[in-house]
Amino acid sequence: MKIQKYKHPILFYVLAIIIPWYFWVLAGFLSYGKNPNWSVISFLGLLGLLTPMLISFWLIHKESNFKREFKERFFNWRKIKFLYIFLTLFLMLGSILLAQAISLFFGYDINQFVITGHYTFSSGIFPVWFLLLLAPIIEELAWHTYGTDILRQKFNLFYTSVIFAFYWGIWHLPLAGINHYYQSNLIQSGWIYSVNFLVSIFPFALIMNWLYYKSHRNIFIPIVFHITTGYFNEIFATNPNTKIIQTVLLLILVAVIIFREKHFFFDK
Repeated sequence: MKIQKYKHPILFYVLAIIIPWYFWVLAGFLSYGKNPNWSVISFLGLLGLLTPMLISFWLIHKESNFKREFKERFFNWRKIKFLYIFLTLFLMLGSILLAQAISLFFGYDINQFVITGHYTFSSGIFPVWFLLLLAPIIEELAWHTYGTDILRQKFNLFYTSVIFAFYWGIWHLPLAGINHYYQSNLIQSGWIYSVNFLVSIFPFALIMNWLYYKSHRNIFIPIVFHITTGYFNEIFATNPNTKIIQTVLLLILVAVIIFREKHFFFDK
């Protein structure tokens, strides 16, 4: 199945942002009430999360060839080089450990390497570990079954990733209005950490899409890469400033990858 046959980019991206925003803005309003009902708030948050995936499946269902290809892209492991599987599993772990090691030279605590057993945010009625696992699966079953490829048919890989990263940053914005959620806590910690989160989306998207297309569009690759990103950035007692160092490291890595593989990123 060629990605040139993907259709409805405007329909997908408009619905995938308007509907989640509606649920998340409502959830944010309720979260600051006198007696917030976290069951309702969590349900609204989950509905917003599910929406892009459901839209993607609806559009895929309209084309019989899409359904066949969708299944095949879960099982094409023999085509994937071991290097890309290894990077998918361990690149983000390496980046946060290296960032913590560098931070020691700036006087930050060595206890950052401690696995804390607790998390920096809450997720309503859902355990945080469950959300760290569930959210990447749901998101990537939207972004990398339909959303990314529909951009890729019109743009080269670099612009596809940059456009998507910009969209994805905007897509997350209403989550900052839900009390105790990750993005809300970032704002309360300081504006620089919110900016860092938005900036970090760009190297993250570029690396993830590089791995995705190098792995012949295997859908598990971005799912696992997304899971490892959230999990490894939460399990350690990482100083928030260290995550800024991590973003700088990822930007450097992206620059190296793009320099070495110009044609892969800039040829349509």
